Amino acid sequence: MKFKLTIAFDGTHYAGWQAQKTGVGVQQRIEEALSKIFPGADISRLRSSSRTDSGVHALGMVAQVEIPGCRMPACKLALALNACLPADARVMAAARCRADFDARFDATGKQYRYFVWNAPAMNPLLRAQAWHVARPLDLAAMRAAAKFFPGRHDFKSLAGARSYEMKSTVRTLRRCDILRRGPLLTFIIEGDGFLYKMCRGIVGTLVQAGQGKIAPDDIAEILRRKDRRAAGMTAPAHGLVLWKVFYGKKRSDVNCEESSP
Repeated sequence: MKFKLTIAFDGTHYAGWQAQKTGVGVQQRIEEALSKIFPGADISRLRSSSRTDSGVHALGMVAQVEIPGCRMPACKLALALNACLPADARVMAAARCRADFDARFDATGKQYRYFVWNAPAMNPLLRAQAWHVARPLDLAAMRAAAKFFPGRHDFKSLAGARSYEMKSTVRTLRRCDILRRGPLLTFIIEGDGFLYKMCRGIVGTLVQAGQGKIAPDDIAEILRRKDRRAAGMTAPAHGLVLWKVFYGKKRSDVNCEESSP
């Protein structure tokens, strides 16, 4: 009785996805809801496709849960969970899945989107979902810099420091695009896996390229140096959204070791 859940949440008031010793994670709220619906049941812990940091949002987080003896249709499970969840977290879809499905290791890729409001005055309706950059940005320079990121690279220069050494800091990006609609910039970053704060490091570096602080041609050297000090700033957490997790034919180049982007 294993279910695949697709979850959306506003991360503003959460200490990330994972259940925390201090602070509240989205995982905790969903597990509490499951306990209310199935009191006394030996329900497994939620296993997710990704981890997100404090303040980061999601539209397409995927998690799995095993509910012994559950006869509830998947569509009703989603409705029941949403009735028990706070307004800033929702199960967008629920489906029964095969016994060996693994939300993390079966994922073949993920897409993150980062939103920047580029105008002198911030849109108050987006204050918790977009980074306000008041100074004009050179879109052509940012797009020229973004072209260096797709492909298989060592992204150590773009990742945040961890208390342990990663086995590999090589990842494959399939897409790094920047869309503009008026003052709203959307950075679309898609790949097989992401290092800790990697997406935010890429966006911060691209924004500084748009400010003329980093030349587009410098990106190749930044990647080569494998030193976080060589790249630009880390963009704030609240502009980042886990947009979608991809499943399907397993690619041989997928790296499943992942941290919060």
